[in-house]
Amino acid sequence: MIAALGLVVGVVVGVLLHPEVPVALQPYLPIAVVAALDAVFGGLRAVLDGIFDDKVFVVSFASNAVVAALIVYLGDQLGVGSQLSTGVVVVLGVRIFSNVAAIRRHLFNA
Repeated sequence: MIAALGLVVGVVVGVLLHPEVPVALQPYLPIAVVAALDAVFGGLRAVLDGIFDDKVFVVSFASNAVVAALIVYLGDQLGVGSQLSTGVVVVLGVRIFSNVAAIRRHLFNA
């Protein structure tokens, strides 16, 4: 409940304050958002399956964001940043849709 409340407060604050992301960090923002969405949908699925653990959620959230940022950073250093960014988005997108499908099956039995 606290995590969902924090998410809502963060979204509202972001929408109201329009924070500016430094140019050097802009390539990492979409990856961070996708990694965060992956953790959120994974956490929601775990809640519905009755196996949610807040420590696992926090570690998953942080590790997804850090690993995704490291992959994008490595891609930038190698000159293939956009390709690795696309790869990260595809992998995390597949996980998000997998979690959403599990949530849908749990909620609607379909």
